[in-house]
Amino acid sequence: MNWDDIRIFLAVSRAGQILAAAKRLGLNHATVARRLTALETALETRLFDRSTSGCFLTEAGSRFLDSAERMEAEMMSARADLGGNSLEISGTVRIGAPDGFGVAYLAPRLAALTRAHPGLTVQLVPVPRSFSLSRREADIAITIDRPEHGRLIAAKLVDYSLGLYASKDYIAQKGMPATVAQLTTHDLVGYVEDLVYSPALNYAAEVTRDWPARFEVASALGQTEAVRAGAGIGILHAFIARSDETFVPVLPEIKLTRAYWTVQHESTKPLRHVALALEFVRKTVAKDRAMFG
Repeated sequence: MNWDDIRIFLAVSRAGQILAAAKRLGLNHATVARRLTALETALETRLFDRSTSGCFLTEAGSRFLDSAERMEAEMMSARADLGGNSLEISGTVRIGAPDGFGVAYLAPRLAALTRAHPGLTVQLVPVPRSFSLSRREADIAITIDRPEHGRLIAAKLVDYSLGLYASKDYIAQKGMPATVAQLTTHDLVGYVEDLVYSPALNYAAEVTRDWPARFEVASALGQTEAVRAGAGIGILHAFIARSDETFVPVLPEIKLTRAYWTVQHESTKPLRHVALALEFVRKTVAKDRAMFG
């Protein structure tokens, strides 16, 4: 069995298409298709159902995927060991994060990592509703839920708080609500309900049963900007709102708590550049832990 054929199998299983996998690997479409066929012949089984809409793992292919990923992890580990004497860290590490944490907190701080390691390239990408570490859509993910399935390594990064905020201009015009019941007489900013991909994001339900938002925004930063512009009262990340004098707390006794988790696929654990980036994120957040409370 040829390792290059297994590498191609992994690329196709993650991309879901031969053409997309070929582009990622820098090979032509015909070569990838031919190598897949060679692997299936060697294993005497069909690994994919191939169609015009993509390549879908068969039952045998799904079973082989587990073995192939273990082989990949061993190969990565061996390469990491052989390169262990090199002092320079190089490579590309992709970090996926929710927009509130990724853009407002992490993006301004990652430059320190790239300055310290000129050979390292850092990619910061938003975490979409559907996200797969096993497909290498990121090396490290920051999530609001701890994953329960898959060959993933998860650790709590930090607890963070949210609260009700409005802009100073809004309060000057509409006044400050004194009770939760009075919120219904105000303009409210909230999530687009059918795009809430995790129960942990359903903040409003913990404040009141009735949150008739007049302005719904499908991202945390979008809600922050709407509240900043005077659109109404919203539930914002405290570590963002407290750093901007535009915002004033509303009903400050109401405090919601959530957690961020770091998640990586176990096959990336031996990679020095991934481990370095993960440690940087953990240490940076630990230093700033007070701002998240």
